[in-house]
Amino acid sequence: MPRARKGALIQCDPSIRAIIVQIDSGTNDIIWEELDDTHILVDPAKVSYIKEKLNYCLSKNIYNPLEEEENP
Repeated sequence: MPRARKGALIQCDPSIRAIIVQIDSGTNDIIWEELDDTHILVDPAKVSYIKEKLNYCLSKNIYNPLEEEENP
């Protein structure tokens, strides 16, 4: 018999989806279902954690020319 549970649907582009899958690879308790290339069903309690980790991962890839001036 099927079981129902609440989930949060995340719609994103494939590159962000890949990062979320990478975040989940360590714990395997975030993603409940990968629906297609742009939709993922996740645990609603983990949405803020996903946002935090995504912001951290994306901030590492931002080019800041002022950092180069400070560190010659």
